[in-house]
Amino acid sequence: MGGSVALGITMSAPLSFTEVHYDDLAGQRVLVSGGASGIGEALVEAFLAQGAKVAFLDVDDVAAQMLLARHPDAPMHYLHCDVRDIAALQAAIHEVESIWHGIDVLVNNAARDDRHTLDGLTVDYWDDALATNLRHHVFAIQAVAAGMRARGSGAIINMGSIAWMRGNPTMLAYTTAKAAIHGLTRTLAKDLGPAGIRVNSIVPGAIRTDKQVRMWQEAGTPEMEQRFLDQQALKFRLDASDCAHMALFLASRASRGCTGQDFVVDAALSIN
Repeated sequence: MGGSVALGITMSAPLSFTEVHYDDLAGQRVLVSGGASGIGEALVEAFLAQGAKVAFLDVDDVAAQMLLARHPDAPMHYLHCDVRDIAALQAAIHEVESIWHGIDVLVNNAARDDRHTLDGLTVDYWDDALATNLRHHVFAIQAVAAGMRARGSGAIINMGSIAWMRGNPTMLAYTTAKAAIHGLTRTLAKDLGPAGIRVNSIVPGAIRTDKQVRMWQEAGTPEMEQRFLDQQALKFRLDASDCAHMALFLASRASRGCTGQDFVVDAALSIN
């Protein structure tokens, strides 16, 4: 594995999105929520590299415009959308469907892993956290389901987290939402499978992104980096490209027999 080592920390070079090619993804119509930065940004670029058409939703217009500027000739479309507003979310999805005459792949990625205490928790905070991390998955799937049923195919990918498996403290609302995605994925796989629609989830571990480093003061420090490595079986830091490659596999026919499953990308952090 290539990379550099400093203070015992291996920073592996991100995977290229053309290292593996899925011919069937060329021309596929993909929608990614929370696609302007972090893992979402990698998802957008990964699907573009495979020749797909990619629409993405976000509230960070500056980051979105920077992403668009890097791919001026690519078949991509950005819509400002707060996924907590279900009417606006479903309207945005239907707009993408009208532009591209359908959506073949939906990636429910938008999330926010805020920290909080039990004592400081309020009803409004709880409701907002579940709206940000869980509710939009359900209603985005509702919006694309009819078109996918009519075509007899579709791939839906929900983004989970190992945070709930590890019982991470100070993240009660986030871990509850991410645990629920496990049940949501399994139930909808059963509901939608007879129509040829596959529903899976990607469960990331400690994924290093620029967004996380900006959000959390301790993220990116040598001490935090080493702490993750000490708990992982694989001794290199994961990045967004590791999740994006799993998404490509789950969107392609290479995974045609996979549905209702959680695909953990965490270098074995969750089994520590």
